[in-house]
Amino acid sequence: MRLPSMSQPFLLAPIAECPPGPPGAQVRLAVLGARGVGKSAMIVRFLTKRFIGDYEPNTGEAGGGGAGRGGPRVRRLTALCSPGNLYSRLVHLDGDHVAVQIQDTPGCIQMQEDCVQVLDSLSRCVKSAEGFLLVYSITDYSSYQSIQPLYQHIRKVHPDARTPIIIVGNKADLLHARQVQAKEGLQLANELGSLFLEISTSEDSQGVCDVFQYLCKEVSKLQHAGSTDRRRSSIIPRPKSPNMQDLKRRFKQALSSKVK
Repeated sequence: MRLPSMSQPFLLAPIAECPPGPPGAQVRLAVLGARGVGKSAMIVRFLTKRFIGDYEPNTGEAGGGGAGRGGPRVRRLTALCSPGNLYSRLVHLDGDHVAVQIQDTPGCIQMQEDCVQVLDSLSRCVKSAEGFLLVYSITDYSSYQSIQPLYQHIRKVHPDARTPIIIVGNKADLLHARQVQAKEGLQLANELGSLFLEISTSEDSQGVCDVFQYLCKEVSKLQHAGSTDRRRSSIIPRPKSPNMQDLKRRFKQALSSKVK
C-alpha cells in the first residue's frame, strides 16, 4: 500500500543537530517495535541515506548483513545509534524548516505473559511523542504479533484518534525468509485504522523517506489544528453594545422616581 504522494521533496542530507525549541515548534516521533526489526537502521537511513545493517541486541554494535560493507564508517554510525537514542535534526518540509525529534526505543517488546509491564516501561517515550512508527520484520512473526499491543498502549496514552500511527513491515527484500504475508499486515492496519506499507531499509531509501515524510506532515497538520482550536477558545466574546434607547428610558424612570 502506497502512502499518499507528497507535493514537495523531503531533504535527507545530514544536517547539524538543532537545539530544542518551544512547544509546538518541533515534530516529535517515536519508532517502536520488537528487537531486531530494524528500527535504528530506519532512523539512520532517514537522516543520512546510509544503511548501517543490523544490531546485536542491546549493544549498538553492527551485526551481519550489510553492516560490514561500510567498514569503519559504518561502525562510527552504529556507535551513534545505540538503541534508546533521541535524535534531533533540522530538516526541510514543504519549504519550511522543521525540527524533528525521533526517539529510538529499545527492542524489549516480546510476546509474553508480562507484556503489559514491558509496554509500561515505554510510557514516558510514548507520552512525549506525537506520531508513531510501529515496525515489525516480515521475517519474524512474533514481531508482527507485538504490533497490536503496542498500538493499544499508544491509544491508552493518546486517546485522540487523530494521533498518527503508521504500521511498517520492514525487510521486504528478504522474501525467501518471509513469515508475515503482506495481506496480514494490511488486514491488521485496516482493523486498527492505520496506514500500512512494506519497505526494505537496506534497498529502498525512498520508501523510508516516504514513511517519515508522511508522518511529519500528519503531525504538523495536527499541531496546526490544535493551535487554531486554542486560539478560538481563548477569544472572549465582546459584550453586546448597550441599547441607548433603553438606557435613556431607564434614566428617565430613575429621575422621575426621585422627583416624586
